[in-house]
Amino acid sequence: MDGDVTATPRLRGVEAIQQALQTMPLSSGVYRMIGEKGEVLYVGKARILKRRVTSYTQLGKLPERLRRMVSETVAMEIVTTHTEAEALLLEANYIKRMKPRFNILLRDDKSYPWIMMSDGDAFPQIAKHRGKLVKGASYWGPFASAWAVNQTLNLLQRVFLLRSCSDAVFNARTRPCLLFQIKRCSAPCVGRIDQADYAHLVEQARAFLSGQRNGLRDELVREMEEAAASLAFERAATIRDRIRGFAAMQDSSVINPASLEDADIVAIAQVAGQSCIQVFFIRGGRNNGNRAFYPLHARDEAPGEVLGAFLSQFYDDKPPPAQILLNCEIAEHDLMADALGIKRGRKVEILVPQRGEKRAVVEHAETNAREAMERKMAESTAQAKLLDGVAELFGLDAAPRRIEIYDNSHIMGANAYGVMVVAGPEGFDRRSYRKFAIRGPITPGDDFAMMREVLERRFSRALREREAEGGSADWPDIVLIDGGAGQYSAVRAILDELGVSDVTLVAIAKGPDRDAGREWFHVADRPAFQLPPRDPVLYYLQRLRDESHRFAISTHRAGRSKALVKSELDEIPGVGAARKRALLNQFGSARGVRQAGLAELEATPGINRETARVVYGHFHPGWSGA
Repeated sequence: MDGDVTATPRLRGVEAIQQALQTMPLSSGVYRMIGEKGEVLYVGKARILKRRVTSYTQLGKLPERLRRMVSETVAMEIVTTHTEAEALLLEANYIKRMKPRFNILLRDDKSYPWIMMSDGDAFPQIAKHRGKLVKGASYWGPFASAWAVNQTLNLLQRVFLLRSCSDAVFNARTRPCLLFQIKRCSAPCVGRIDQADYAHLVEQARAFLSGQRNGLRDELVREMEEAAASLAFERAATIRDRIRGFAAMQDSSVINPASLEDADIVAIAQVAGQSCIQVFFIRGGRNNGNRAFYPLHARDEAPGEVLGAFLSQFYDDKPPPAQILLNCEIAEHDLMADALGIKRGRKVEILVPQRGEKRAVVEHAETNAREAMERKMAESTAQAKLLDGVAELFGLDAAPRRIEIYDNSHIMGANAYGVMVVAGPEGFDRRSYRKFAIRGPITPGDDFAMMREVLERRFSRALREREAEGGSADWPDIVLIDGGAGQYSAVRAILDELGVSDVTLVAIAKGPDRDAGREWFHVADRPAFQLPPRDPVLYYLQRLRDESHRFAISTHRAGRSKALVKSELDEIPGVGAARKRALLNQFGSARGVRQAGLAELEATPGINRETARVVYGHFHPGWSGA
């Protein structure tokens, strides 16, 4: 037992827990730690209550945060459940209502908007809804914001012409309102459409919102052609406008691959002990927007622990979708899926995609989370303070106005690119980013030679401008490179050869295990050193380095893709820009064109039979053409 002044209250807390253990059952359930003023300190769940709660009496095995919690505990309360999954749901409900300060807390006091359609009316209403979902209506959602649901409603009105007015307004109308004039409503209030035709519109809208969109556009086209054939040109024009609105709805979504119908994409990013979780809502194959959350938790909580606590609280008051895609594994994965399945009434699948388009959308969500966390940190930690810390760390007379970070990317020397990323008082200056296609000749994989070419091209121009103008507005205060002592010495020699002596050079290298947070810094006239893991300046320098990595990799990939397309399609006789675009639109990539069959090529819009045979023959040299 600790011998400090906190030993006595900790002993009292252990005694309170031991007293509760005397009558604690071996069943599943939820326990609450109660403080001196009756406040709930912590809520937990367990498959076997007695075994789990016993662990709190072993103070030596607990982290400091939980030892403090035990020291403040004066009593315990329990609620038993039939299963551990039920305990998980009850735990989440208690945490959300009681907000115990030793739990991970989801700070989300906003309601979510839904699209609602009334069920029992002769002419159902479609509208935005917030609050509790009640019987007598159908709901689609949730949407991340009012903007997202309003945009969808506007498009739905254009396509399906359903009324959005209240029953009172509907029953009191004697003439069509403005929405009818601007073709956003079919005016059932004054009999401009009969009940059967309106019911058909409702059926189409329900199918669309439920993700059953296949054939809907063709159905509208057929109705327009039939109206035109019967000389009902005004009706045909109305349907034409609906088709245009339908096209807008199809094009308005991003991050919604065809394989996702009803899913939430949930990704966490942690920076300096803080977390941001981004949730993208996909319903009926459409992206209903995204929202960022900043859960409150201890600085040493792992991403999987935070994400697991978030999921249980997030779905406490809303139905989970069929699929939940995560960017990292959570503890008790199967238990969470079972609990959310109980909440939904059907199976819920929790996935951590490793490849393919699902992995791509998870990475997109993770990028959004990281960027949102960075924006939030920028609001709380002034950029100027960080730059002052950088100046102090590296012995500058003043905060740096311009930091240039260099990196390169290639695969065995192929499609080699070097990049320059720029940061300053306003954050990253993306307008000043530069790409350098390596011209060579360079031995494949010779990173030093690539860096030499990049720095020579960058500083030769800057030196000329400096001599001509008596100064250079884009002269850096710091040059940051990724690497250790070897890279530092090589770049220092390059800069010395160029006559660049008034720029502070810094090399940042990961430790032996390449762990972020244990980087070594190499600068002139002092031994290599490290910064404390939670140092904001360390995080800032890591972020600079990581941004150069990202930009280098994306530049390399773009160049490689361009080279692949050029080498495989541009060499085909008779295939110019228009036909190449038609092939890529149909098959998505040069690989898709190469793998396509002759019949598929012949069916491609804009590609005639002769061209299709030429393309097929190019990728199948042994084909006789018979």
